[in-house]
Amino acid sequence: MSGWRTTEMPEQTDRRVVVTGANSGIGFHAARELAQHGAHVTLAVRDTEKGEEASRRIPGATEVRRLDLADLDSVRAFADTWDEPLDLLINNAGIMAPPYRTTAQGFESQLGTNHLGHFALTGLLLPWLGKTSAPRVVTVSSGAHRMGKIRFDDLQSEQGYKPWRAYGQSKLANLLFCFELQRRADNAGSPLISTAAHPGYAATNLQTGTSSRLQDLVMGVLNKVVAQSAEAGALPTLMAATADLPGAAYVGPAGPGEARGLPHLVGASDAATDAQTAARLWAVSEELTGVAFDFVAS
Repeated sequence: MSGWRTTEMPEQTDRRVVVTGANSGIGFHAARELAQHGAHVTLAVRDTEKGEEASRRIPGATEVRRLDLADLDSVRAFADTWDEPLDLLINNAGIMAPPYRTTAQGFESQLGTNHLGHFALTGLLLPWLGKTSAPRVVTVSSGAHRMGKIRFDDLQSEQGYKPWRAYGQSKLANLLFCFELQRRADNAGSPLISTAAHPGYAATNLQTGTSSRLQDLVMGVLNKVVAQSAEAGALPTLMAATADLPGAAYVGPAGPGEARGLPHLVGASDAATDAQTAARLWAVSEELTGVAFDFVAS
C-alpha cells in the first residue's frame, strides 16, 4: 500500500516543537519520532509526573511542561512562560465521549478541551510561531468530524448532552479551525502553514474513558483485534507536521474507510470546509476564550 513513511521525514535538527498530550498514545509516538530526528520537543501535558516518565523513554532533547487544556488559566500560564521561537505546534490532546462535565470556565468538556483550549493555545503562541521562517500548526481531528454539526444554538450541550454528538462537534470544530487558520494566515501574508490529521482507528487511551462502561469494554477488545497501533496512528500527524504539504492539507490513513494504513492526503466533509461556519465559529471562539490572533510575518 502506498503512503508516507518516517524514512521520508526530513531532519528536524534545531526545530522547536510543542506536542500537547504527549505522555501517551499518538502524541507520545509523534514526540518520540520528532526528537529522534533532531527536534527539541516540549511535552505539554496535564500530568507532569506521567510526562516525565514519557520523556525518559524518548531518546533526544525533550522537556516537560504542564498544560491543562480544560483550564484557560493553565493555557495562559503555559504561553506566558514560553520565551523562544516556535517552529511547530501539534494540537494533539483530546478526550472522547466522556460523561457530561464542564471545564474550569464552564464549557462542555469536549468542546472546551479539544477545540477551545487548542484555539487559545495557538493564538497565545502565535507571536513565537511568527519568529520562525516556516512555522506550522497541526491539528488532530477524527473521522468522527463527519457526524459533527456546530450547534451554535446549543454549543455547550446544555439542552441535552449526547457524548458522541458532542465529540463529533468538537472534531468538526478542529477542522474548521485548521482551515480558517490557513485562510487568515494567507490573508495576513504570514508564512504559517496549518494542516490537520486524523489517526484512523488507533489503539489509545481515548477508548477507555467514555460515558459507558460497556462501550469501554467493547472498544478495549476492538483495540486488540481491529485497531492499528498508536505508533501507526501517529504517522498521519507526523506527515502533516513534516512533509512538504500545502496549507489546509488533511492527512489520514490510506486503508479502507481511512481506518488504518500508511498516511496520505484525504478529504474532509462539506461541513468542515464551509468558510461561513468557520468564520462564525472563530468569532465565537475568540469571544469565549478572550484570545485574538495577531499575525506578524517573521
